[in-house]
Amino acid sequence: MAVSTSAPPREQPDRAFRAPVGNTIREKFTQLVLLLGTLVALAVLAILLIDIAFDGVGGLSLNFLSNYTSRFPEMTGIRAGITGTLSLMLLTALMTFPLGVGAALYLEEFAERNRWTRLLETNINNLAGVPSIVYGLLGLSVFVFFLGFGRSLITGALTLTALILPVVIVASREALRAVPREIRDGGLALGATPLQVAFRQTVPAAIPSIMTGMILSLSRAIGETAPILVAGAVFSRRADNEPWNLSESYTAIPIQIFDFVKRPQEEFQVGVASAAIIVLMTVLLFMNSAAIIIRNRYARKI
Repeated sequence: MAVSTSAPPREQPDRAFRAPVGNTIREKFTQLVLLLGTLVALAVLAILLIDIAFDGVGGLSLNFLSNYTSRFPEMTGIRAGITGTLSLMLLTALMTFPLGVGAALYLEEFAERNRWTRLLETNINNLAGVPSIVYGLLGLSVFVFFLGFGRSLITGALTLTALILPVVIVASREALRAVPREIRDGGLALGATPLQVAFRQTVPAAIPSIMTGMILSLSRAIGETAPILVAGAVFSRRADNEPWNLSESYTAIPIQIFDFVKRPQEEFQVGVASAAIIVLMTVLLFMNSAAIIIRNRYARKI
């Protein structure tokens, strides 16, 4: 029997895992474009921050934080704006958290999957993208005129609640959906009711993401001018905006910034407005930092 002495055929290289050259070039080009876009955005943001800091740091002082609005740039302050902003955020958080988390919990854990539920979910997702000025007109027509609350603090808080409530619902649903199914099944297997499982297992496990979404939504609301301006915010106040006095008129830092910019004096347009912007950004920084701290602390506990 003859034995073949020919060499075995060489193994062909596996070309299935080799990306085409055109795709590789296209991917690198896309990454380069995205990188350039990010760098341009960061450069513009840095220029704006440096310009605001250069114009406004000199105007920051204890008197600026404790004085009320004045006709004179050297005597004006944003005390009413600070108290009004904090009052609005406190009232908005107290109304938004139970409504948003409760609606998300019902839709995610208890609601039947039918066309009405799908219609409700679609409407909530659409409301999350509605421009803020629309909510301002809603607050003006419903809370100011129809319900008769007038141009008061409760009107501003209700308007901001309507603004961020769809966002909070969507974020809370995503947080609840991320909780592993095994946690729910384990609670039910031990004899707990679905309601007990929801409040003792599912919600505590989702609290870090829920709180993060809640605080980031409040950070969006704190910088909104159009809704509360349409809903009756005033440009200046001579009394503290106290959260327990819901029927009084109110203002906020964004409203005062708008007021400073439209004044004819250059000192208001540049120095005073920039100083108020720095205060607003500081408040936003603290809120975003609080979101990170709360998320990490709850995540460690869980």
